[in-house]
Amino acid sequence: MLTKKQTRLAIAIMGKMFPDAKPSLVAQTPFQYLIAVLLSAQATDISVNKVTPKLFSDFPDPQTMAAASEAALRQDIHSIGLYRNKAKHMKAASQALVENFGGVVPKRRQDLVTLPGVGRKTAAVVLADAFNIPAFAVDTHVTRVTKRLQIVAADASVLQIEQRMTHLLPKKLWVAAHHRLIYFGRYHCLARAPKCLQCPLLSICADGQQRLAVH
Repeated sequence: MLTKKQTRLAIAIMGKMFPDAKPSLVAQTPFQYLIAVLLSAQATDISVNKVTPKLFSDFPDPQTMAAASEAALRQDIHSIGLYRNKAKHMKAASQALVENFGGVVPKRRQDLVTLPGVGRKTAAVVLADAFNIPAFAVDTHVTRVTKRLQIVAADASVLQIEQRMTHLLPKKLWVAAHHRLIYFGRYHCLARAPKCLQCPLLSICADGQQRLAVH
């Protein structure tokens, strides 16, 4: 397993590789960002950004989305995977915001996860990107990269990855580290064809060294 020093070095190197690593979902308000994150499950951010301009023009806030029919919501997001379930969650989450939080997206994780369709990861992304509140979200890229680098155990759960990373990194780095890991996983440490030979982290990556030795 990588040490705290090695982990911080890896994150710093990723920062040099991807200095512009940042959120790619487009939204104008915390509510819209929450909805965009809900839509992004098992979908690309690019595909989400294609449907949200029309969606947010029709339903810009919790009040209008809560009052909308599921059919109307489905119409705006039908090109997104799992759009039927997502329409249900969007409407239900909007209703919960109106009824329980005065139509305002809460800034506490324990409140966010009470919203339909919002789990630990979605809550962390909203806190970090909509409110700039330190939180560390774990997605498929973060999972793959942290396991390949052996920052975490191969069988680590999402919660264990979050706990390990927030232990190893200073709070001020949590949000940036999340985005750097995503970019590193999306563009360099790919799922099927990681660019190990050109990787500046190869010297501390046992997985990469093993892959190259096999080939």
